[in-house]
Amino acid sequence: MNIQIFGKAKCFDTKKAERYFKERRIKFQAIDVAKFGMSKGEYQSVKSAIGGGMEALMDEKSKEYEAQYIAHLADKNDAEQRLLENPGMFKTPIVRNGKKATVGYHPEIWSEWS
Repeated sequence: MNIQIFGKAKCFDTKKAERYFKERRIKFQAIDVAKFGMSKGEYQSVKSAIGGGMEALMDEKSKEYEAQYIAHLADKNDAEQRLLENPGMFKTPIVRNGKKATVGYHPEIWSEWS
């Protein structure tokens, strides 16, 4: 397994996800998505893996979401671009294992990956 956890330093669910993998002695790479962001390729891979589109990855409760007026944008491409430029808007944790991915805390899905 090649686990990547895109999370935020102050996110409780991110800490729970990291603890889940640590307890099972599964190595993972932790990435602070708010600080380092996500490449366009990683974003496209996660988006296709979850099958929900951009809305499933966007945290409507984040300060950045409010500041960018995303709810008022008609153009989805513009909203997607703003999401990539303001990675604090990502819903976390985003856990990736190759072509598979989850958004949020989902140990029931992660247990099937091994």
